[in-house]
Amino acid sequence: MAGGQRRRGEALRGAGLAALLCALHMQAACQDATVTQELLKEGFHRDLLVKVELGVVGEDARGCAVAARTRLPPGIYVDPYELASLQQHNLTKAVLIPDVIDVEAPEYLATDLLVLLYMEPDPRCSRCFRAALPVHGRYHRPAEESEEALVVLKSPEVLVCCCDNHLSAECWKPAEVEAPCSGKNVGPCQWYSVTHKPAYKELILQVPVGLRQHSSLVCVVTLLATVLCSSLILAAVCKYGHFSPVAYSE
Repeated sequence: MAGGQRRRGEALRGAGLAALLCALHMQAACQDATVTQELLKEGFHRDLLVKVELGVVGEDARGCAVAARTRLPPGIYVDPYELASLQQHNLTKAVLIPDVIDVEAPEYLATDLLVLLYMEPDPRCSRCFRAALPVHGRYHRPAEESEEALVVLKSPEVLVCCCDNHLSAECWKPAEVEAPCSGKNVGPCQWYSVTHKPAYKELILQVPVGLRQHSSLVCVVTLLATVLCSSLILAAVCKYGHFSPVAYSE
């Protein structure tokens, strides 16, 4: 009796261990996708380059649209007019939420921006995708000491939109996305998200800012420059302008 219970216990432990190993193997396979992002150029106007390598899970996503969903903090924005021009020339494709953006607002008056960036296949890698998006830094308040403000960009979420593919439920989870699949869709399509491992959890953009102790100097110089330029314009108008009398009829 005791021997039978011991054998049943060993069998249960063996089954549990096998299930655990299977789950760990499946989790490792699902997390095979890798995301990297980097900022190109210098200054306020940059290009955000996003690269996605699906790895083993990419076998299930053949023929599907791949996108990266990222949330931009208030310190950085996308110009919707510039994006529309790029999309008109098929240079990039993205959806902005919200689609109305105040490009003149400073960082402390702006809000977060959700971007769905459609990826293009990388010809150098069968399971790799990439896309670039022009971004711009906003003006920040003057700082006390540092001459740079830090804008942190978190790793984007990898999304796949499929119309007729049956993705494995272990790796792909249905996602709610307020955007259609790219290209021509036939029948109902569903967005899915995949667990991935970011190469870097955060990307930091350094935005130049002024120093608070220079505020008085900047105000004085700006006022003097405004008065000087206005005086020069007025003097030129008075010297070279031709004024003709206006006759009024009763």
